[in-house]
Amino acid sequence: MGRISSILTRIFEKERHEAGERVTWRGQKLQKRQRTAALQDAVARDRTLLFPRGPGVRLSSAALLFVAAQSIAGCSFAQEHTVRPASWDSEDSLTNTAPRAKMINVRDYGAIGDGKALDTDAIQRAIDECGDKAVRGTVVFPAGTYLSKPIFLRSHLTLELEKGAILKATDEPGDFDDPKAQKGVIAFINGNNLTNIFIDGKGTIDGSGERWWPPVKEAKKNGQPEPRRRPRMIVFSKCKEVAIQGVTLQNSPGFHLVPTDCEDVVINRITVRAPADSPNTDAIDPSACKRVLIANCVLDVGDDNIALKSGHSVAGRSAACEDITVVSCTFLNGHGMSIGSETVGGVRNLGVTNCTFRGTVSGLRIKSHRGRGGLVENISYRDIKMTDVKIPINITSYYPKIPKEDTTQPITPETPIYRNIRISNLTATSLQSAGFIVGLPECVVSNVMLENVSISAPAGLTVRNAKEIHTKNVKIEASKGEAFLMENASVQRAESGD
Repeated sequence: MGRISSILTRIFEKERHEAGERVTWRGQKLQKRQRTAALQDAVARDRTLLFPRGPGVRLSSAALLFVAAQSIAGCSFAQEHTVRPASWDSEDSLTNTAPRAKMINVRDYGAIGDGKALDTDAIQRAIDECGDKAVRGTVVFPAGTYLSKPIFLRSHLTLELEKGAILKATDEPGDFDDPKAQKGVIAFINGNNLTNIFIDGKGTIDGSGERWWPPVKEAKKNGQPEPRRRPRMIVFSKCKEVAIQGVTLQNSPGFHLVPTDCEDVVINRITVRAPADSPNTDAIDPSACKRVLIANCVLDVGDDNIALKSGHSVAGRSAACEDITVVSCTFLNGHGMSIGSETVGGVRNLGVTNCTFRGTVSGLRIKSHRGRGGLVENISYRDIKMTDVKIPINITSYYPKIPKEDTTQPITPETPIYRNIRISNLTATSLQSAGFIVGLPECVVSNVMLENVSISAPAGLTVRNAKEIHTKNVKIEASKGEAFLMENASVQRAESGD
């Protein structure tokens, strides 16, 4: 069984177990396209299905959205490359029921769970006992608050946080010092070069960021660097087959969930939250990752809700960050659905579908700048609803601010290049402006399609240093000024009512 399908198998098995029911999909075998269409049709109704020749499985909308992702991503290039099961040809690929090696309760290994005693050693012993076995083991956290220093995961492992369980990080800065790097820090939960990792349950992982944020705010206020680096909550580095489902992540000192150089990642039905003014508390930041699904998540933080990053190239890939699907997510406080600002390694084949934004700073955002840019292409946003978003469309080759004027500079390998972007079926109300599509004088944004877009805002859409901007059935209602504010740009309107 290959790639990401094995992750979904575990999710399916758990959902079937919780539902306690067996259902049969009766009828003849479906061809690939017929099967995909049936699954896509089931997404909206959350129907119960079963793959032929397998045991009954009650699939949630998240699972169905995954297997139908290539059909709902929104455009042909995304359909071809979007995350999908590794093998449609193997009908048994989603029905593997390999036994678990062990199921260990952390309390049986000495964890107290009172929020006062340090449970680090007990938790790590349980992980070490379960992980790196021939078959997967599970470490269970029952209800309670488990105070811990950083922990290190193993391959073939499930962490299951039951309802009422809180895995809480200590807030002593010295606990996160990296012994291998001067002034470096390690994350609260670490996974390096692992395979087959699953974090699941209805519990909470808390980063105890409250102590970390005030010094950062004070430093920024005074124009000073941060007093010390902050740890991230969860970092997976060079891992394969990673799944996170159901849990709540909250109050990280910095970024919450950071898969880096990973392949085949499923993030399903999680909540990530931190105060709106908590600095740099990004929710989910896939960095140089391939084949990632983010589905049914609620993201309410102090910085990027999702940010795709590509700070370096990866051997064997045309783009370091590629084949990413985001479906049915809710974006609340935060800076929106972002790409960048590091795009040196390239970003391609992103499909964002059926997402809601309420009160975010930006909606759909691509950000980079000279010296940190690369190729960003084949990006699709479809079926998007925004309410009270400051800047619904924010695509710019400048970061952090767009200058009023600029001159042409030489193109380098680190010049931002944006092309082949589609935004369709978007409705938005804005508190500031319809947004920006702004390239560089030497490297314009190209081939952008806006279709069925309706935005109500105080100011219109600024289009600068851009070509081949196509619109069809686009309505921008600006309280002041023109709907389109143009400079060194061409917009081709398919209908006179744009």
